[in-house]
Amino acid sequence: MSRAFAKPLPGGSLLMLALFIGVLVSAIAVSYSSHWNRQLLNALYAELSVRDKAQAEWGRLILEQSTWTAHNRIETLASEQLSMRIPEPAEVQMVAP
Repeated sequence: MSRAFAKPLPGGSLLMLALFIGVLVSAIAVSYSSHWNRQLLNALYAELSVRDKAQAEWGRLILEQSTWTAHNRIETLASEQLSMRIPEPAEVQMVAP
């Protein structure tokens, strides 16, 4: 009579299997977390680059605006293109409100 019984696992085998699976899942989670962190960091650097370019463009636009609205430029354009001039004191008339 031969009985075909499976030998029971040694006492700590089930615990070791559970610990192994836990370590494996933890390693995969750490790898995924690192990958996700790198992706977010790359996205952050890309957005910072866009912000820096926008700030540089804003600075150039402000400088250009100040150039176009400079008083001496406006006065030159008014006198040359529109034939405007500053009136003489005798030509100024005061109007009562």
